[in-house]
Amino acid sequence: MRLLPLALLAVFLPAGAEEKSGAEVYESTCIECHGSGKHRAPILGDKKAWRPLVREGLDDLVPASYGGLRKMPAKGGNPALSDLEVARGVIFMANAGGGKFAEPSASDLERWRRKADSRRKR
Repeated sequence: MRLLPLALLAVFLPAGAEEKSGAEVYESTCIECHGSGKHRAPILGDKKAWRPLVREGLDDLVPASYGGLRKMPAKGGNPALSDLEVARGVIFMANAGGGKFAEPSASDLERWRRKADSRRKR
C-alpha cells in the first residue's frame, strides 16, 4: 500500500519534472557556444580541444560550469538547470571529446557543489 502514493505521484508529475539527459542539456543550452566555438568554447567532438579539459577531470570542469568561467555564464546561462543536468551536459561534451566519464553519483554532485560554492566565496 505504501507504493501506491508514489505510483500516483509519478503518474501526475509533469513531463518536464524529469531531469534532462546530457544530450538534451547540450541541445537546449550548451550548443549556443560549444556548437560554434563562440567565445573560444571547445566545440563538441573536437578531441584536440577537449583533450586537456578531459585530462583536467570532472572535479574541475563541473564546478567551473556551475559557477561560470571566463565568458561562460553560470550553468551555461540557463539557471533553470539542476546541478545534475549541468553535470550531465559537461559529461556528454567531455565524452564526445574523448572522455570516458560515467553518470555522476550523489556524492559527486555534492562534492562539485561544495567546490563551486567555495570558488564563489573567494
